[in-house]
Amino acid sequence: MLTIECAGKSDVGRRRSNNEDSLLIRPDLGFVAVADGVGGAAAGELASSIFVDAALGVFSGCPVLAGRPVSELIQKVYYVANEKIVSEGRENPNNRGMGCTAELLGFDEQNYVVGHVGDSRTYLLRSGRLRQVTKDHSIVQEQVDKGLITQAEAKVHSMRNVIMRAVGVNETLAVDLIQGRGQPGDLFLLCSDGLTDMIEDEKIIEILSLTLDLRRKVDSLIESANLAGGYDNVTVALCRVV
Repeated sequence: MLTIECAGKSDVGRRRSNNEDSLLIRPDLGFVAVADGVGGAAAGELASSIFVDAALGVFSGCPVLAGRPVSELIQKVYYVANEKIVSEGRENPNNRGMGCTAELLGFDEQNYVVGHVGDSRTYLLRSGRLRQVTKDHSIVQEQVDKGLITQAEAKVHSMRNVIMRAVGVNETLAVDLIQGRGQPGDLFLLCSDGLTDMIEDEKIIEILSLTLDLRRKVDSLIESANLAGGYDNVTVALCRVV
């Protein structure tokens, strides 16, 4: 399995009283997960925690080293989490409608695989260039794709936080899987929209390019989001291929 080093942190932000994001970093099992709850207060927090718990259960029960393709494990995580969140909403009406956006990055011997649902994001910094690996499942991204609005207009659109897809909202779930060959020095950023709604990609690449360790880069990203307003919970995970 590719050797990786990781750091991450979840922060409540400046305007929220509770944190609906969840974060799990397990380089020993070859994965990192970030989830952002939707559906309101405790329910959103519960949904995101169910997702990261599902990731731990799946990767612990059948690690990549046992021969299962990492893409299969990632798909299974989303399937298990979706089923558990839907069941929780069915059994507890107060939690009905809850869900989460979710990023899951996994590694095998040479490759990386990103699972993606919602408007949390995964980026890759390689050879000094930052690339957004995922595409938001949102109304404004759909309008951008159709040429109805520009990326700049999407950034300030009144419906920019309305998502088209989330884990646990429906019985069936479509998951984006993005795969590639990992290279030494690759730096992956997984984050909730509490980061990307507050700071631009230019600021992200500026911080990621600093000569700091991963933990200090994580702290700097979160601090920048909070200084810009901190309107939402902010969760950041960095993972470097070494």
